[in-house]
Amino acid sequence: MLITTFAPWRAHQPSNAADDLIGHLQRQRQIPSGTAVLRHIPVSFELAPIRVIAKVAELRPSVVVCCGMAEGRTHLNLERYGRQEDRAVPTSLPLEALMADTHLTVISDCAGTYVCNHLYYRLLGAIAKHRWPTEALFVHIPPLTPATRPIFAHDLAHILKRLADRPAVLSAGAAIR
Repeated sequence: MLITTFAPWRAHQPSNAADDLIGHLQRQRQIPSGTAVLRHIPVSFELAPIRVIAKVAELRPSVVVCCGMAEGRTHLNLERYGRQEDRAVPTSLPLEALMADTHLTVISDCAGTYVCNHLYYRLLGAIAKHRWPTEALFVHIPPLTPATRPIFAHDLAHILKRLADRPAVLSAGAAIR
């Protein structure tokens, strides 16, 4: 498995909630064994996909989990699609099954309009184009508070464990709609 996080991108953010949560899970040893973590990806439409896709080409993980911060959201969001204009590329992962027994996790059909969505769309497209035996998921993480941090940590650790425990699925490539 490969997990990615972004660097902070706004002046009022001393850190990125997604990166903070992954760092917390690493310190708590709740990241599945054998997982590579690529932290602090630049928030750049050009550089983010290049860095992540290059790492996928290098490591060939069975699953990639890209994590980004979503300031306006209140739940972990498992993103169903990466979109560009009128095209949408879906993840092939079973989102409903992944979020079973979580507390503050929902499925989202909109990965936003910024770098997160762009990265997800490009990553899903590269996986399909190259027919890599890799699946991908984008998780949006809201700002962390003392009350929500343990709940989000539980939910994300649970999702990552489920992803690590499932057999590698050879993707025939996501269909572009």
